Amino acid sequence: MTKWLQSGRRRDLCVLLYNAETLRGQSLKTRLEAHYDTHIDSQSFYAALRSLEEKGFVEKRTEGIHEAYALTDAGERRVEEHFEWMREKIERESSPE
Repeated sequence: MTKWLQSGRRRDLCVLLYNAETLRGQSLKTRLEAHYDTHIDSQSFYAALRSLEEKGFVEKRTEGIHEAYALTDAGERRVEEHFEWMREKIERESSPE
């Protein structure tokens, strides 16, 4: 597993962005908070996005006065690879021997 996936928050951000063309930062934060059912500190949230952006998995765009985020092709590939890994593990664990 690549290091970027070792953080559940970064992984979940990528999953939320996977089928979205772009999401504004606040909308993305709200969706993640709803998934976790808890408040997320803005500094740590944006630090996770910055880390993904620095590694080339997320790109930041400007929409008017708002920042919006989207997965890059590399980010999409990582989400798909992780999904396949999870599916293999689940199928292997649930199949009778």
